[in-house]
Parts: sequence; structure tokens; C-alpha cells
Amino acid sequence: MTRESLTDAYLQASAGIPARDLLGELPQSDFLNALYKGRYLSRPVFLGHEEHQRLVADLDNFRTALTSLPDRLYGGDLTAFARAVGMSELQVSAVMRSRGPAPTRVGRLDMYADTSGLRVLEVNMGGALGGLDCADMSRALLEHPVLASFAERHDLTYVDTMQELVDSVFAESGFEPGSRPVVAMTDWPATFDKLSSYMTHYCARWQELGLDAHPCHVGHLDVRDDGVWLGDRKVDIIYRMFLIEDLLESAEAPGLMNPVLDAAHRGQVKIFTPMDAEVFGSKGALAMLSDERNRGLFSPAELASLDRILPWTRMVRPGKVTLENGERVDLLDYALANQEHLALKPTQLHGGHGVVLGWLPEVTPEDWHAQLTAAVDGPYVLQRRVVPVPELFQTDADDPQPWMVSWGIFTVASGYGGGFTRATTISSGTELISLTNGAAVGTVLHATT
Repeated sequence: MTRESLTDAYLQASAGIPARDLLGELPQSDFLNALYKGRYLSRPVFLGHEEHQRLVADLDNFRTALTSLPDRLYGGDLTAFARAVGMSELQVSAVMRSRGPAPTRVGRLDMYADTSGLRVLEVNMGGALGGLDCADMSRALLEHPVLASFAERHDLTYVDTMQELVDSVFAESGFEPGSRPVVAMTDWPATFDKLSSYMTHYCARWQELGLDAHPCHVGHLDVRDDGVWLGDRKVDIIYRMFLIEDLLESAEAPGLMNPVLDAAHRGQVKIFTPMDAEVFGSKGALAMLSDERNRGLFSPAELASLDRILPWTRMVRPGKVTLENGERVDLLDYALANQEHLALKPTQLHGGHGVVLGWLPEVTPEDWHAQLTAAVDGPYVLQRRVVPVPELFQTDADDPQPWMVSWGIFTVASGYGGGFTRATTISSGTELISLTNGAAVGTVLHATT
């Protein structure tokens, strides 16, 4: 079965049941409610067996191509690569001081499902990812007998993403399972108060899974001659919830982060994930993967996956580019004439910050021209609009209603790491899907046969 046929079958199986009654044990989860405030989708989204297998292969090919870019384009010079994707010198320095032996395998591809399948909008590399608790959502939803029976009939399952994440922390930080390393789950001061309750629940879960984890922010860490301490605990691993863009928050920000990065550079503490993960999460890297000038660098399998899941993406630079049909055009002239088909995005920011969607009615041609002109030669990309196919979800009172869904597909040390969804109703008119914009959240089940 396919995503569409599984969805149709489940909507029939759950017909007449109000959305609030399909949530299983979700409303009772203190852990999830600490962050999501009860905003849950009434069902998982589905992947058929062949779709799932193809996605797993595409993820592997995509990651191989992405993480090889410094070698294939810059002779292994990560500094040159970081500058090329739009990082400031301050950020480049942070990357190089906490560089890992190999790029992390932990990441999340944010995707839309259009008529051709799942397409990548952006890549988030590293541990500072929303939705890693999606297995809790799956377990809670499957407590409802209708979904449990449906999943059994169609051989549907999910990945325990939290367990896979913990396994990845052990594998990539060099600690043996059972060693119970002390982990400082470290946020940035400006956001810690908002997330501290959720992080406390998160750390309690990790305690059960073998990590001696404790919530904090960067300012709580004490860098001493013999290492990094959190209160009376010497820290083995800093689990990085803060982002490289936090370095630019204020003039005081480097003073908070630099001692921690220096301690990692001296080998006194492990950072999971190292700051070099942020380089591969840049939208500038997507532009390099999409650029027709680089096609000769990739294998046929990598190219097939890139063509399947990556929309046309280019750095905002003057000059000629090639479109999907092979036509050569001036990038700026083309962007000005095709505003309704393009999004302008900063290469480094997350959560939709700084994104200009050319098709929105409030973005006038004059606004688009001004934004595009200001972005030239800066850390910005243009990306082809991906139009998602609406997904139907049960409501409390009416027939199923269409929602626009953003799929977050995880990668972990072992490969495919499960999926997380955020969605807004089509009727809301919200185009940037995020928790701050009121999105509801959910999870992904895939067929094993």
C-alpha cells in the first residue's frame, strides 16, 4: 500500500470518532505536554513499504553526497567550505575548534510531500532537533484500539527515535554502553527558562536509558583546569541544544561559548554534536548539491536520489544558472520574473526565521525586489517552491479536514531514525509551519511489508 491508500483506509477505519478520542494516551503525557501544550494531530502519517525503502536509500545517498562536499569541492578544507556556505569568521572559528572526527549521522530532513514524493526543504544536523520524542507519540497513539488494530493489519511500526539517539550519543562520543557518562543537556540562556521543564523530563528519560543527564544552559557550565563542571559533577558530554547562530546573539555570546569550545578542543569534554554539524545543515550546502556544475562529482545513485528529493536551489549570486529543463537564465532576472515560484532563505538561520515566500500575497513585487537585491552575494539561497499535497485528519465535529504537513525525517548512527510531523490547517493560511506559529505535532508509521 502507499501513503495515500493507507491514509484513506485509516480514515475509513476511524470514521465517526472525534479527533480528541483518537489520541490514545497522548493527553496524559507530562513529558510531551511540557513542550507541545496538548497540540497533537489526530493520527500519524503513513509510509508504504516501498516508499519507506526508497526513502531510506535516498537518505543514505543524500547524506553521503552532503558530507562529502568539503572533500569533493574544497580538497578537504572545511574552513573554505564553511565560508562558502555563508558562515561568519566567528562561526568558522567555532566549527574548527569543536570539529569531530567525522560528521555526525544525527540529523533531521524537513520535507514536504508533493505529487512526486517527499522533497527536502532544509536539513538540520546535530542534536538540537525538535521531535526526537516522536516514539512517545507513536506509543501513546497506538494505545487507541482503532489505530492498534489498523497498524497490526497493515504491518505498521515506528522507530524508537529516542533510543536510537542515545545509542548515537554513545557511539559518536566514544563511551561504552553501561558506562553512564555525565551529560550536560545544554541550552542557551535566552531560551532555557522556556524549555527547562521539558528538558527536565527529557533528562529523566535519558537516565532510564543509561545517560546521567542534567539540564542546564551554557552559563551554568564551569570550565576549570581539569575539565568542565556542572555544579559538583564533572561533565563527560555536553549535549548541545544551542545553535551556532547563538554566537551572533550579542557581543557577550562568544565569551559564554568560547571557554566550552576551548575545553572540547583540548579534549577535556565531548560535545554532541560538534559545531561542524552546523556546516552541513546550511542551506548553502543544498545549493551546492543542486548546482548543475557539480553533477559530475556524484555517483549515478546519488544523482538519482538528489533529483528525486532535492528541489532546485541556488545561492543568490549574479550571473547565469541552469533550470531543471536545461535552460540557461540570469538568476536575478529569473527570480524577479518568477517570484510566485520561489522562496528566499538565509543559509544559516533555523525555524523559518528570515524566510521570504515569494508567493504570499503580502509580498509585493517591490518587497521581493528589495529583499532579493539585499540578499545578493550574502548568505542566502533561492529555492523552488514545493507545493505539499494536503493530508486529511479527523476533526471533533465535521468531516476530515485538510492540513499542510511538514515531515521531519531523522537520521541516526544506524540509519533511518523515524519521523516527526508538524502541521497547520489549510484554512489557517499559515505557510511557515512551526511550533511558534501554532502547529500541531504528530508522528510517522511505516509499513514493514
